[in-house]
Amino acid sequence: MQATQQLREEHSAVLLMLQVLERLIDRLQEGDRTAEEDLAPIIDFLKGFVDRCHHGKEEEWLFPALEAVGIPRQNGPIGVMLEEHEAGRSLIQEMVQTLDQLEAGEMKTQLRQAALNYIHLLRSHIRKENEVLFNMADQRLTPEEQAHLYEEFEQLELERMGVGQHEEYHELLHRLMQKYGVQP
Repeated sequence: MQATQQLREEHSAVLLMLQVLERLIDRLQEGDRTAEEDLAPIIDFLKGFVDRCHHGKEEEWLFPALEAVGIPRQNGPIGVMLEEHEAGRSLIQEMVQTLDQLEAGEMKTQLRQAALNYIHLLRSHIRKENEVLFNMADQRLTPEEQAHLYEEFEQLELERMGVGQHEEYHELLHRLMQKYGVQP
Protein backbone atom coordinates (compact mmCIF):
# COMPACT_ATOMS: atom_id res chain seq x y z
CA MET A 1 0.00 0.00 0.00
CA GLN A 2 1.19 3.51 -0.72
CA ALA A 3 1.79 5.71 2.29
CA THR A 4 -0.56 8.34 0.91
CA GLN A 5 -3.29 5.72 0.49
CA GLN A 6 -3.02 4.84 4.16
CA LEU A 7 -3.38 8.52 5.06
CA ARG A 8 -6.43 8.87 2.80
CA GLU A 9 -8.03 5.85 4.47
CA GLU A 10 -7.38 7.38 7.87
CA HIS A 11 -9.00 10.58 6.61
CA SER A 12 -12.13 8.58 5.82
CA ALA A 13 -12.30 7.41 9.43
CA VAL A 14 -11.70 10.94 10.71
CA LEU A 15 -14.49 12.34 8.55
CA LEU A 16 -16.87 9.75 9.96
CA MET A 17 -15.92 10.69 13.52
CA LEU A 18 -16.49 14.35 12.65
CA GLN A 19 -20.03 13.43 11.59
CA VAL A 20 -20.51 11.64 14.90
CA LEU A 21 -19.21 14.68 16.80
CA GLU A 22 -21.51 16.98 14.86
CA ARG A 23 -24.56 14.85 15.70
CA LEU A 24 -23.49 14.56 19.32
CA ILE A 25 -23.16 18.35 19.58
CA ASP A 26 -26.65 18.73 18.11
CA ARG A 27 -28.06 16.28 20.66
CA LEU A 28 -26.39 18.11 23.51
CA GLN A 29 -27.79 21.38 22.19
CA GLU A 30 -31.25 19.80 22.24
CA GLY A 31 -30.72 18.86 25.91
CA ASP A 32 -29.82 15.17 25.53
CA ARG A 33 -27.56 14.68 28.54
CA THR A 34 -26.88 11.04 27.66
CA ALA A 35 -24.62 12.17 24.81
CA GLU A 36 -22.19 13.73 27.31
CA GLU A 37 -20.69 10.32 28.08
CA ASP A 38 -19.38 10.08 24.50
CA LEU A 39 -17.50 13.39 24.50
CA ALA A 40 -14.43 12.15 26.37
CA PRO A 41 -13.92 9.07 24.14
CA ILE A 42 -14.33 11.22 21.02
CA ILE A 43 -11.79 13.74 22.29
CA ASP A 44 -9.45 10.84 23.08
CA PHE A 45 -9.87 9.66 19.46
CA LEU A 46 -9.09 13.15 18.19
CA LYS A 47 -6.01 13.44 20.40
CA GLY A 48 -4.75 9.88 19.90
CA PHE A 49 -5.75 8.72 16.45
CA VAL A 50 -5.94 12.03 14.63
CA ASP A 51 -3.22 14.11 16.22
CA ARG A 52 -0.65 11.83 17.82
CA CYS A 53 -0.79 9.10 15.17
CA HIS A 54 -2.09 10.51 11.86
CA HIS A 55 -0.57 13.97 12.14
CA GLY A 56 2.57 12.40 13.56
CA LYS A 57 2.98 10.36 10.36
CA GLU A 58 2.64 13.47 8.28
CA GLU A 59 4.86 15.72 10.40
CA GLU A 60 7.65 13.27 11.10
CA TRP A 61 7.78 11.37 7.81
CA LEU A 62 5.66 12.64 4.93
CA PHE A 63 6.38 16.36 5.16
CA PRO A 64 10.18 15.92 5.42
CA ALA A 65 10.06 13.51 2.45
CA LEU A 66 8.14 16.12 0.45
CA GLU A 67 10.59 18.83 1.40
CA ALA A 68 13.41 16.57 0.21
CA VAL A 69 11.83 16.45 -3.27
CA GLY A 70 11.40 20.21 -3.47
CA ILE A 71 7.99 20.99 -1.97
CA PRO A 72 8.53 24.04 0.25
CA ARG A 73 7.57 24.30 3.89
CA GLN A 74 7.80 28.10 4.15
CA ASN A 75 5.10 29.83 2.13
CA GLY A 76 4.06 26.47 0.74
CA PRO A 77 1.51 23.73 1.30
CA ILE A 78 3.47 22.01 4.06
CA GLY A 79 3.57 25.20 6.11
CA VAL A 80 -0.19 25.61 5.72
CA MET A 81 -0.82 22.02 6.84
CA LEU A 82 1.41 22.47 9.89
CA GLU A 83 -0.42 25.67 10.87
CA GLU A 84 -3.73 23.84 10.58
CA HIS A 85 -2.42 20.96 12.72
CA GLU A 86 -1.57 23.51 15.43
CA ALA A 87 -4.98 25.18 15.10
CA GLY A 88 -6.62 21.76 15.52
CA ARG A 89 -4.58 21.07 18.64
CA SER A 90 -5.70 24.38 20.12
CA LEU A 91 -9.35 23.59 19.42
CA ILE A 92 -9.01 20.13 20.97
CA GLN A 93 -7.45 21.73 24.06
CA GLU A 94 -10.35 24.18 24.20
CA MET A 95 -12.81 21.28 24.07
CA VAL A 96 -10.93 19.49 26.86
CA GLN A 97 -11.00 22.60 29.04
CA THR A 98 -14.73 23.12 28.58
CA LEU A 99 -15.68 19.45 28.85
CA ASP A 100 -15.91 19.65 32.63
CA GLN A 101 -17.97 22.83 32.46
CA LEU A 102 -21.15 21.25 31.15
CA GLU A 103 -24.00 22.12 33.48
CA ALA A 104 -27.18 20.15 34.00
CA GLY A 105 -29.42 20.58 30.97
CA GLU A 106 -27.23 23.22 29.37
CA MET A 107 -24.39 22.97 26.92
CA LYS A 108 -21.62 25.50 27.14
CA THR A 109 -21.43 27.68 24.07
CA GLN A 110 -17.65 27.56 24.14
CA LEU A 111 -17.56 23.76 23.80
CA ARG A 112 -20.08 23.80 20.96
CA GLN A 113 -18.18 26.52 19.12
CA ALA A 114 -14.80 24.81 19.59
CA ALA A 115 -16.23 21.53 18.30
CA LEU A 116 -17.88 23.17 15.29
CA ASN A 117 -14.68 25.11 14.51
CA TYR A 118 -12.68 21.89 14.75
CA ILE A 119 -15.10 20.06 12.44
CA HIS A 120 -14.93 22.87 9.87
CA LEU A 121 -11.13 23.10 10.10
CA LEU A 122 -10.56 19.36 9.72
CA ARG A 123 -12.95 18.92 6.82
CA SER A 124 -11.23 21.71 4.91
CA HIS A 125 -7.78 20.42 5.91
CA ILE A 126 -8.54 16.88 4.77
CA ARG A 127 -9.87 18.11 1.45
CA LYS A 128 -6.63 20.07 0.84
CA GLU A 129 -4.45 17.11 1.75
CA ASN A 130 -6.45 14.57 -0.27
CA GLU A 131 -6.88 16.74 -3.36
CA VAL A 132 -3.60 18.67 -3.44
CA LEU A 133 -0.81 17.57 -1.10
CA PHE A 134 -1.19 13.81 -1.46
CA ASN A 135 -1.44 14.14 -5.24
CA MET A 136 1.84 16.07 -5.17
CA ALA A 137 3.33 13.28 -3.08
CA ASP A 138 2.06 10.62 -5.48
CA GLN A 139 3.66 12.46 -8.39
CA ARG A 140 7.02 13.19 -6.77
CA LEU A 141 7.74 10.24 -4.48
CA THR A 142 8.96 7.01 -6.01
CA PRO A 143 7.24 3.70 -5.23
CA GLU A 144 10.24 2.83 -3.08
CA GLU A 145 9.94 6.07 -1.13
CA GLN A 146 6.22 5.45 -0.64
CA ALA A 147 6.93 1.91 0.59
CA HIS A 148 9.57 3.21 3.01
CA LEU A 149 7.14 5.83 4.34
CA TYR A 150 4.46 3.18 4.79
CA GLU A 151 6.86 1.08 6.88
CA GLU A 152 7.76 4.11 8.98
CA PHE A 153 4.06 4.92 9.42
CA GLU A 154 3.41 1.41 10.72
CA GLN A 155 6.30 1.71 13.18
CA LEU A 156 5.18 5.13 14.37
CA GLU A 157 1.65 3.86 14.91
CA LEU A 158 2.92 0.95 16.99
CA GLU A 159 5.18 3.22 19.06
CA ARG A 160 2.61 5.98 19.58
CA MET A 161 -0.51 3.94 20.16
CA GLY A 162 0.66 0.46 21.06
CA VAL A 163 -0.61 -2.93 19.97
CA GLY A 164 -4.35 -3.04 19.37
CA GLN A 165 -5.10 0.67 19.94
CA HIS A 166 -5.79 1.31 16.24
CA GLU A 167 -8.41 -1.43 16.31
CA GLU A 168 -9.91 -0.06 19.53
CA TYR A 169 -10.30 3.36 17.95
CA HIS A 170 -12.05 1.80 14.96
CA GLU A 171 -14.36 -0.18 17.26
CA LEU A 172 -15.21 3.06 19.08
CA LEU A 173 -15.88 4.76 15.76
CA HIS A 174 -18.21 2.00 14.57
CA ARG A 175 -20.07 1.88 17.89
CA LEU A 176 -20.60 5.64 17.86
CA MET A 177 -21.58 5.62 14.18
CA GLN A 178 -24.36 3.19 15.05
CA LYS A 179 -25.44 5.17 18.08
CA TYR A 180 -25.58 8.48 16.19
CA GLY A 181 -26.89 7.14 12.88
CA VAL A 182 -23.82 7.91 10.78
CA GLN A 183 -23.49 5.89 7.59
CA PRO A 184 -20.11 5.07 6.01
